[in-house]
Amino acid sequence: MSFWGNLLGYQLVWLLAVGGAAHGRAWPGVAGACAFVAWQALGSAQPLVEWRLAALAMACGLAVDGVMAYCVWVRYAAASPALPPGAPLWIEALWAAFAMTLNGSLAIAKRHAWLAAVLGGLGAPAAYYAASGRALTVAEPSWRAWLWLAAGWAIALPLLAGRARQWSLRAAAGAP
Repeated sequence: MSFWGNLLGYQLVWLLAVGGAAHGRAWPGVAGACAFVAWQALGSAQPLVEWRLAALAMACGLAVDGVMAYCVWVRYAAASPALPPGAPLWIEALWAAFAMTLNGSLAIAKRHAWLAAVLGGLGAPAAYYAASGRALTVAEPSWRAWLWLAAGWAIALPLLAGRARQWSLRAAAGAP
């Protein structure tokens, strides 16, 4: 998978998800994410690693975004259908698509846990801020949500990056 294809593909999925949600539709982001995940996984030398990362990322999404929704710290556009405890399907799809960047355009995060924590802690709030602007009123986070989001991603991204590194090394060595 190419660096630029991975980076631009994920950005396209993000735009589809946020734009679709801003217009009350979850399906553009979900469809875009499914296509991107399939494209990345099937084009990978280690497709099982990619599928496992997508599943782990979705579990992280349930923890981070699900708690924010459950505590009513954030309101999502196109919130239905939602997965328990309240993360919208399009958000979960974004988490799965994001996982595909860990062996692609964000591979550097696999080498430095501190960098992954900083990228997660700063990047996620920045992405939410971009999504909650006037043009795209997708999320209206409270101050608690900003703190939870930064902390959650500062933990989730190093976890995901570490698993990506570990699973990739094991797969390259022929271990399951």
